[in-house]
Amino acid sequence: MTGWQSWDEQDAAAWIAVPRDASDKYSRGVLGVVTGSELYPGAAVLGVEGASRTGVGMIRYLGADRPSDLVIRRRPEVVTASGRVQGWLIGSGMDATSRPDDDAHRLRAALRDGRPLVIDAGALDLVGQASAPVIVTPHFRELATMLATGADDDSDAVTADDIAADPAGWAVRAADSLGVTVLLKGHTTHVAAPGGPLYTVTAGPPWLATAGSGDVLGGVLGALVATHAREIDEGGHAALAALGATAAWVHGRAAERVSDGGPIVALDIVGGLPGVVRDLVRSVGDR
Repeated sequence: MTGWQSWDEQDAAAWIAVPRDASDKYSRGVLGVVTGSELYPGAAVLGVEGASRTGVGMIRYLGADRPSDLVIRRRPEVVTASGRVQGWLIGSGMDATSRPDDDAHRLRAALRDGRPLVIDAGALDLVGQASAPVIVTPHFRELATMLATGADDDSDAVTADDIAADPAGWAVRAADSLGVTVLLKGHTTHVAAPGGPLYTVTAGPPWLATAGSGDVLGGVLGALVATHAREIDEGGHAALAALGATAAWVHGRAAERVSDGGPIVALDIVGGLPGVVRDLVRSVGDR
């Protein structure tokens, strides 16, 4: 499929928001996070960590008691009260088939808030309820489930194997049919906005395929969305696609940095994020 652009360091550097002398925690972007669950609390910690280390002024975490407690123990600066945000990260570490009423209420509130959303995992079934532009971050199996929901019958349903055989094509079909920007995770990540643009990102070692890695990616992307609310208001899905490609590039480069050829776990990736962001900022200053 033609029309795909490879996203590189120069492209990513243009989408890093750098605070100024007059900046405060609110002007730097506030990210609302509804992730994790009693069964999967670690996803909340990893997403919050990823966002914190990418560069955002404040994080508001709204979740169940167990993930909330773990998030605060790890990141005491996180706020657990509701309030104004510039973007949302929802769904990581949640299960759509067993959604508690409290989580459902929090998710509905985020979807109706009118701010752009990063939707992952256990909230992917809710994309049609969003009142603002959405970028989704599925892997092959999750995208197959999303597309199966809209199939007329079982014969029309796509499988994860189908998507693996043609990720570029299915990313475009999903973006156009669902009306959302799609970040389809894989060794080569495909980012497709409805009607274009189309970006590919090849970054990160094979060791990046590890539990929780996608939760960190969601946090990185959430931070970028919250710090670029104005650009999303003006550019819509084109801006979301650029931010998605930047998140995938930063995430992959952070993994390369900390791996250095060896195995890593998801939390290791977080440690590499500030250095990657710093180098992107410096590369702009050096031009």
